[in-house]
Amino acid sequence: MTGAAAVTDQSAAHTAAVTDRDRLARSAYSSDRDLAARQSLYRWQTPRYDLPGIVAEKLRGVRGRVVDVGCGNGKFIRRLREERPDLTLLGLDIAPGIVSGVPGPVAVADATALPLATNSADAALAMHMLYHVADIAQAVRELARVVVDGGPVIASTNSDRDKSELDDLWQRAAADVLGTKNGPARISLSARFSLERAPVFLGQAFGRIETIELPGTITVHGPEPVVAHMASYQAWADQHDVPFQDTIDRARAILVDHLARHGAFRITCLGGVLVCRL
Repeated sequence: MTGAAAVTDQSAAHTAAVTDRDRLARSAYSSDRDLAARQSLYRWQTPRYDLPGIVAEKLRGVRGRVVDVGCGNGKFIRRLREERPDLTLLGLDIAPGIVSGVPGPVAVADATALPLATNSADAALAMHMLYHVADIAQAVRELARVVVDGGPVIASTNSDRDKSELDDLWQRAAADVLGTKNGPARISLSARFSLERAPVFLGQAFGRIETIELPGTITVHGPEPVVAHMASYQAWADQHDVPFQDTIDRARAILVDHLARHGAFRITCLGGVLVCRL
């Protein structure tokens, strides 16, 4: 297989893995355990960003209905219910398990075929979820369809450069497990709709896009937050070309040694919010 063919094959496998509805609904997001583990790592980030607060601020002038597409465990819905009781909120997600604890109304729905009438929402959220949609362009068109002209669509994702230290840690641990010089990379969920790629997709439907970058550094003094974050990718364990739990265990050992010598482990983060209007 040529290099170009190998990349294409890996890309196709990656897309299939991160967009497979059955995998997402029954494994990755059957509950909020793994999502919460990824969210909790940001407790150790400086500066600390109040992402639900940023969303609430961007919705300050909105009245009426706000739909949260891919609402997950309801992090944004809960905050908006507290701060904006005047809004009519609707949560949508493809995973019945993860929305079971979200304050309603919620419904199971596909982002590429939203069960909403045209111009029936005054704003929409798509927070860290469009990379899970097989047809991102169609999902963006659906967001543009259901939101009234001038209403904001707020999306979020991570940069291609986000958490590179975790990628390095994984590859080092994988190499040790396999007994090779270089270990295979861990799967990246956001790669298909990264902060760098998102404006191209969103620009196909929206004329105005404001990008808010959120750089920071996570500093941990114990291994558990990082280990929990890495283990939260267990739904894609078969995509890593290395024994998953053995690699997690080896990464923990590397972290323990690093912390004993340096006292802290630092991770460079770069995420962002994109506020779109027609």
